Amino acid sequence: MGEPGRRSVARLLPKLIADHAIDVVVGNGENVAGGFGITPDLVDDLFDLGVSVITTGNHAWDKKEILDVFPREPRLLRPANYPAGVPGRGSYVFTTPGGESLGILHLMGRAFMPTIDCPFQVAKREVERLKTQVSAIVVDMHAEATSEKMAMGHYLDGLVTVVAGTHTHVQTADEQILPKGTAYITDIGMTGPLHSVIGIKKELAIEKFLTGMPRRFEVASGPTVFCALLVDLDATLGKAVSVERIRVMD
Repeated sequence: MGEPGRRSVARLLPKLIADHAIDVVVGNGENVAGGFGITPDLVDDLFDLGVSVITTGNHAWDKKEILDVFPREPRLLRPANYPAGVPGRGSYVFTTPGGESLGILHLMGRAFMPTIDCPFQVAKREVERLKTQVSAIVVDMHAEATSEKMAMGHYLDGLVTVVAGTHTHVQTADEQILPKGTAYITDIGMTGPLHSVIGIKKELAIEKFLTGMPRRFEVASGPTVFCALLVDLDATLGKAVSVERIRVMD
């Protein structure tokens, strides 16, 4: 979330990668540019910091200069259930330095969100396609409604390796391995300002709630929180072995 979140990633991610021997880092980057969208330079910065694949969401298009990047950078994903003709792609197959392959699928919910194609129907189609290339698949389910994310987790249980929710900026405490072997969390949470309203200056958010008037939001400052989900998986079987929620005050 904005510059504070980027600083937190720069300080903490390389150490986490080293400490846990992490092979693949999937990071949601839709809020890195001042809280709204992502720019070409920030895409490069996240890759340089160790992020392997960047997902986005409903703020994918907030910076017009990013539109040309989506078609030419396969590691930058927009939700797969946007209609045909939208720039970019919704999935990617990442190969680790050790030669193991992992599919990344990005979906977006429709409850309280922009009306796009059905994420469940698209998930079924995309998972079937990815399964011809890989056994292990990680899904970023970018959605507002807890129920929609939970439903997707159970819908894909046993078919994919991870279903991780994003979008609400508040980490949930329900990390688990579902009955058929899929790691799940309703929301990974935000990396950004701790003393804020989902990353925004709390005074501005409170004013908007009090008055109901339009207000230009700004990213908060101060101490940050780094949120992530660490999953150990069997790339051959496509199953999760363990799952751990990470929340570090920075």
